[in-house]
Amino acid sequence: MKGEFFLHKNVEFTDLGGGVKRKIIGYTDDIMVTYVTFEKGAIGEAHIHDIHDQIGYVLSGKFEVTNGGVAQVLEAGDAFIAPKHILHGAVCLEAGVLIDTFTPKRDDFLE
Repeated sequence: MKGEFFLHKNVEFTDLGGGVKRKIIGYTDDIMVTYVTFEKGAIGEAHIHDIHDQIGYVLSGKFEVTNGGVAQVLEAGDAFIAPKHILHGAVCLEAGVLIDTFTPKRDDFLE
């Protein structure tokens, strides 16, 4: 198998609107990792995944994350785990970046 690399400067952002942009870092059938930027005040609307487990890692900034009915302020180095069927969302308190990992991969992100 040949190795692959993600070069940040070579991948365009997808503008999701509302101050949120995403790049796909990489994926296989079983896992996907994304780089998501948030402007201050941007909202990751509360939602539930039917088949995807998610881990969100705060690379920079500050976020108030609500996960399974519990709100927590997260800063760089913190993370949240949102298994499938758990309501979760975030409000960006200070502009920053989330590294989101999903299993299995998000086919809807590739369309």
